[in-house]
Amino acid sequence: MSTVQSARHALETRVDVETPELVSVSYTIAGVGSRARAALLDHVIMVGALLLLFIAIAALGGVTGASELLGVWFGAFMVVLIVLGYWGYFVFFEALWDGQTPGKRFANLRVVRENGYAVTFGASASRNLLRIVDMQPAGTYAVGVLASLFNARGKRLGDLVGGTIVVQEQLGTIRETPVRTARAGDRTAPDAPALHAALTDREFDLLDSFLERQRDLGDEKRVAFVAQLAERFAAATRDIDAPTPMARLIRLRDSERTARDRGMAARADTGAARERHAIVAQGSARWSTFATTLADARKGGLATLGEPRVRDFVRDYREIASDLARLRTATRGQEAGDVFYLNRLVAGAHNLLYRRRSIPLRDIARFCFADVPAEIRRSSTVILAAAFLMFAPMAISYTAVLREPSVAATLLPPSMLDRADQGVRRAQEGTGYVEDPGLFRPVMSGQIIANNVQVAFMAFASGITAGVLTLWVLVSNGISIGAVAGLYASKDIGTLLLAFVAPHGVLELTAIAIAGAAGLLIGGVILVPGARTRRTAFREDGPRAMRLVAGATMLLLVAGALEGLVSPIPYWPLELKLAVSALTAVALYLFVRLGVPRAAATTPPAP
Repeated sequence: MSTVQSARHALETRVDVETPELVSVSYTIAGVGSRARAALLDHVIMVGALLLLFIAIAALGGVTGASELLGVWFGAFMVVLIVLGYWGYFVFFEALWDGQTPGKRFANLRVVRENGYAVTFGASASRNLLRIVDMQPAGTYAVGVLASLFNARGKRLGDLVGGTIVVQEQLGTIRETPVRTARAGDRTAPDAPALHAALTDREFDLLDSFLERQRDLGDEKRVAFVAQLAERFAAATRDIDAPTPMARLIRLRDSERTARDRGMAARADTGAARERHAIVAQGSARWSTFATTLADARKGGLATLGEPRVRDFVRDYREIASDLARLRTATRGQEAGDVFYLNRLVAGAHNLLYRRRSIPLRDIARFCFADVPAEIRRSSTVILAAAFLMFAPMAISYTAVLREPSVAATLLPPSMLDRADQGVRRAQEGTGYVEDPGLFRPVMSGQIIANNVQVAFMAFASGITAGVLTLWVLVSNGISIGAVAGLYASKDIGTLLLAFVAPHGVLELTAIAIAGAAGLLIGGVILVPGARTRRTAFREDGPRAMRLVAGATMLLLVAGALEGLVSPIPYWPLELKLAVSALTAVALYLFVRLGVPRAAATTPPAP
């Protein structure tokens, strides 16, 4: 017969989640150390993968004699890949491996939603985009560490917005009880007619712990402990025939273990507590078999078990969940190794059965072209507020610089002032706002896309500062853009700037306003959650903000491509570039207006 090892978990932080089977499952919150170890490994993997990719493609180009044009496009691809790879690594693996990255899998950690269900793409994206704030200052993650230390559930800022927790997934262990050979007159032998255990569970744990560790103690301490325990358990060892106090304690421990293996209750137990050892005795073998099946399913997924084993797995899961509920009642909420072990089994199986399956391409398409446009329409008031925070300062700074050009020196960096001075000459020469990169337009486009996407992420993530930094991003961008426009207008070369901005400006400015609105939504959750709790507000408005960020990113990808490939062309007339701008405005209108909202996702069905 098997028994579950006793364990001490007083220093762990746990959170209880109720499963659809109405059983409470406790998750152990991952500590800062284990999360840091997982993050370090993930960053090593990211850097290594990008280096290997760069070396492989460069080597391939050398072998095949790739053209210069191909090399330029490869450079642009690498620029975008580095940025999107950094931000997408965590989201990709957490979606692929159900809340785990390689680092988290190594550290036995998993990201789950607060209700215990598998993490969604939106929740994963939200928590990972907030890394831009959590990793401050200078990539040290001091902000994230401090946030998790002062949060009861160990949440960094990204987890607060995403509605997620990071939990440990180690299972407990089963210890086989050695079966001693019965001897004549041995009342503690396995076949002895014991009616109950003599010790309470706390007393048995005390005795068992001492005997497990007594060899590590010095002789003096061991003798003192033996004397104290012998005195404490004198009544229980009165009928045990053994030559020394230590031998009597060992025989008592073996007798108590045998009684528990048979399901005998402790003498002092009453009511439901008398069932505890019976539950363990009857179920431990079944639990051990289930643990083996669970380990196999974790490695290859439920599909690798085959249909018969999956049916058995679901049946056993429900039975073991029922065992856990009975065991919690029997232990009266006390710390117990068997409860800890069984809780780990139920939690692991719960995550496996209720995990989100792979996302079909049609769902991705619906998210991009239905959910995102619907959210933009729904959040139009917040988007207009963000646009006002950007365009009002833009208009003010434009007017101020146009009336008094010297004001530009206080609003713009010297490089922009020098570019405006050179703009007069460039307008006369017809060479455009910036020097045409020609062959290297793809690289320029890649750099612009990478920069713009990070600005959008920053505007969203800054919402966690109660919207203060989001406000600064919007206002400062508006002031800079207005000051540049006013400076060029004051020099009578406004059309030079307009010809450059027109192809991409509609999409880029709209995207900044949408990303700013996402940040304002998060800021509003912190400042004015209304009648909702902040946790509820984060759970409701976090996904909304994430859809807005997704929409802003989509627009910026197109805007960045236009800014790098079309805007710098010097020989296109202003009318043609304005026509491109008009086409982008029409496309944006159709994108926002034609999206059809999808019904909200419901709780995953029971297996």
